[in-house]
Parts: sequence; C-alpha cells; structure tokens
Amino acid sequence: MSVEPPSSGRPTGPPSGPLSGPSEPPSGPPSQPPGSSGGAPSPPPRRPWWKSAPRLAALTAAVVAAVVLAVVLSRSDGGSGSGGELFAQAAGKTGPDPFTESTAEDSSAPPASLSASPATGSASANVVRRVDGGAPGLYGGSRNVPSCDVEKQIKALGADPAKNRAFASVEGVAPSRVPAYLRSLTPVQLRMDTRVTNHGYRNGAATTYQAVLQTGTAVLVDGRGIPRVRCACGNPLTPPVALTSTPKLRGDSWPSYRSSNMITVTPAPETIDVFVLYDADHGTWIVRHRGDSGHHDSRTHPPAKPSPSVSVSTPTAPSSSSSPSACASSPGADQGTTPCPQTTSTAPSSSAPSSEPPSEPPSDEPVTSPPASPETSAASPAP
Repeated sequence: MSVEPPSSGRPTGPPSGPLSGPSEPPSGPPSQPPGSSGGAPSPPPRRPWWKSAPRLAALTAAVVAAVVLAVVLSRSDGGSGSGGELFAQAAGKTGPDPFTESTAEDSSAPPASLSASPATGSASANVVRRVDGGAPGLYGGSRNVPSCDVEKQIKALGADPAKNRAFASVEGVAPSRVPAYLRSLTPVQLRMDTRVTNHGYRNGAATTYQAVLQTGTAVLVDGRGIPRVRCACGNPLTPPVALTSTPKLRGDSWPSYRSSNMITVTPAPETIDVFVLYDADHGTWIVRHRGDSGHHDSRTHPPAKPSPSVSVSTPTAPSSSSSPSACASSPGADQGTTPCPQTTSTAPSSSAPSSEPPSEPPSDEPVTSPPASPETSAASPAP
C-alpha cells in the first residue's frame, strides 16, 4: 500500500520537542513597539524651575525688592545713615510720641536768641558747630526758678513701669535708679538751636529720631553739660548722630531758624560743679549748682567770655570720630572719672545775645564769683 505525501508543507503532528514560548499568556497588554502611531505620545522631559527665564527674572526682582525695603526700613528713624530727616521742635510744643506730659515751667519761654552769623552759600545742615557743655552762657535760666519740674517727671514715669523701663534703657541706668538719676540733672534753658537725638515712646518701646530743639527749650543736663531730657515731653535725649549730607527738615518752624546756626553740645572736660547761666528775665548772670533746681541760685559777675566759643567742622562719614557723642560719658557712670579731650577748632565763630548782657551786675546785691571754667575749643572775641 502506498503512502500519500501530505497535501502541504505543514507538519501533521505535534513537534517532537517542548514549546519555545511561555506556557501562559502574558499578564498585561502587549507593549507598543517604538514608533507606533497608536495611543498618546509620551511627555517630553521637564526642565528644572531655575532654568526658566521668566521665573528666574521674577525671583531676582523679588530679592532686589526685599533688599531695598530692608534698607529703607533700617533708615526710617532718621538716626542712621548719611542723610535722613531732621525734626524741628519748637520750645513750647510737646511734639510726637511724648513719654510724659509736659514738666516745663512757665519760665521756659524762649529768651532772647543769640545773634547768628549770616548764612553763607556753602553752609549746610550737616556742618557741625560744637560748643563745650561747660561754656559760660551756653544755657540760661531765671534765678530761683527751675525750668523743669523734676519731681513731676519722676512721678509720671513711676506711674507707668513700661515707660520707666524704656526711659531707663535709653539713658543707660537701671529702672530703679531713674528717680536718683533725674535728681542728679540740672534744669536749664537752651540759648541756641541745638541738635540732639530725641527718643519718643510708641507701642511700648522707645523710638529714635534726629531733632533740633529751639532756643528757649527747657532741658535737663548732666554733669558734663549734655542735654538728657526734654521737659516739654519727658523724652530722653542723647547726643546727635553725625550727618554727611543735608537732611530733610520736618516738623515746626520759627523765624530765627538757620541750619548754619544750630549747634551740638560736646561733653565738658571735667564734671561741672556750677553752671554759669544768663538770666534774660533780669538781664543778669547767675550760678546754679549741679543737680539743684534753682533754690540756691546766686548772682555772679559776667564771665570773661560771655559768648560761648564755637568750633566748626564738616563730617565726612558717620563715624565715632565725627560724631559729637564720641566722647560722651555713660549717663549712669561717675562723670568725673573719665574726662573727654577738648575738640579742635577749624573755623571758630562767636554767638552773642541779641540784647547785650550787662558788663556788671547791680551793685546793691552780693555776687558770687564763678569758678574758673575750662577753656573751650576756640577763643571767640567778647561781644
């Protein structure tokens, strides 16, 4: 019997060996071959955010704005930097952010202003005109009449512990020592427009701003002649900060104000035992003991140099060498142990009262000879 060949080339039986593929179907869908047009294309790789030009520009602008804002806020108090603001404060006004109500007496009305040298084109508000704190005639006052009520100031601060602490922190004394500290100061009146650093009270803390106080302002001065309290508002005072450019003037105004005529007070070389004051109400000279409220005032002979000597300089940077406070002794320390050197005059000028002080006091009353005062930085001709 013949065997017929298969009708096709396909095998007629199972393969002789095991299958080459898996015995079970794959668990997932088959993968799509590369380049297949079916389905959504895979997303492109994402770029880092810091390589995006718009986002980088926005981030840079935000950083620059933050830096500028920080600089502006750090200079908002007017007490730092080369420019800033200068607040003019009239003698009879309380002013912004007072610590207490006014403790100035009625006698603190402005006396006769000192004659001012004519303003020149080169004069500017940042020129420093220094006067020694112990110079006779720098301050004024009425005989036996205090320009400030010290006990009223003590009572007002004692009634508010938060204000008392803020006041003490500015003056550098312990809060418990504020009454004794205030009683150690001497009440007088300014006889020149005077630059200071004023400290107000706001939101439970002391503020700081540069100010010029009008002639006639009632202040308390320390043993070196530095103004420490403005009595019309109870604000603590410290020496001013040097300015290297003309600041923006704000606040009050008065006819005699000239930026070229305001002064800064430098510490006296030694502790002042008695202050030689000009009594504009009676046209005489008086002496007032340090820390006394005027109860022991006595008349005295006019000083040999009735016009305080003034030294003029222009600061180049707000450093300690150009700041009037560079030699200021600590308010809470013994002010007679570390005398400060005298300043050097570069352009002396003089200031004299608009009404000439008498050359001799009335002969019908005894007078007290004032102690020899240290020479100031430059000798000025007597008026």
